[in-house]
Amino acid sequence: MPFARSEDGTKVYYETHGSGPAVVFVHGSGGHHAAWWQQVPAFSDRYTVITLDLRGFGNSDSSFDEFDSRVFPDDVLAVLRAASVGPAVLLGQSIGAAAALKAALREPALAAGVVLAHSLGGIEDAELFALVAADRAEAVKLPVIDRLLTREFRAADPAKTFLFRQQGTFNTATMADLRNLNSDGPTVEAVVASGLPVCFLAGEKDAVLSAATVRRAAEKVPGSVLELVPDAPHSMYWEAPALFNAALERFLSRVFTGVPA
Repeated sequence: MPFARSEDGTKVYYETHGSGPAVVFVHGSGGHHAAWWQQVPAFSDRYTVITLDLRGFGNSDSSFDEFDSRVFPDDVLAVLRAASVGPAVLLGQSIGAAAALKAALREPALAAGVVLAHSLGGIEDAELFALVAADRAEAVKLPVIDRLLTREFRAADPAKTFLFRQQGTFNTATMADLRNLNSDGPTVEAVVASGLPVCFLAGEKDAVLSAATVRRAAEKVPGSVLELVPDAPHSMYWEAPALFNAALERFLSRVFTGVPA
């Protein structure tokens, strides 16, 4: 199995599929590299698709008592260097978004753009922090599964719902084990000054991060792309992959060809 070595020696698992301009998928707290099973086949005929496991997840080193998210960008950068794929679009889902954004800003030569999927990527801004906190205060009133997938989907597709739940059993790290998820975020000014193409990708039915909050974040980052998908939940990549993939394809085309698909 291919592993990269993060700065502190941690072994980080990754996979490479297909060829072409590169896109890297960074999972959320309940996922791992295989969470992207509906994205890899959809993109690997045109792109080099890289999936990875942050430390504590999937096949990566998990021999820690707790997991400091401040080193997750190191894991992403280690994979980018090991894979030697050139500037890549980094897509981070939920907690993976902050890792993707920080990695891109730290090593801009390795990043062609960033997709913040169902997350603001930890951007440090007082107004956005307040909006996110208000959204989370509402979200925690719901059972976890209600925050991630719609009731309609769970009723219509119990097999995919079961598989979604099972993903977490392959991880050592849980949400409760993660530390400093909102620390050391880049400022809006730093993101804008980087010139990095940024896409905010979210669903209008996201129970964790409201559409209004995502719209406000996009307004604060001039030149960013907003993909707000109707009827899509927090885990859109799983529940509505066609919509998720179409939005990603538009951004990839914009970044790599200059023309949205």
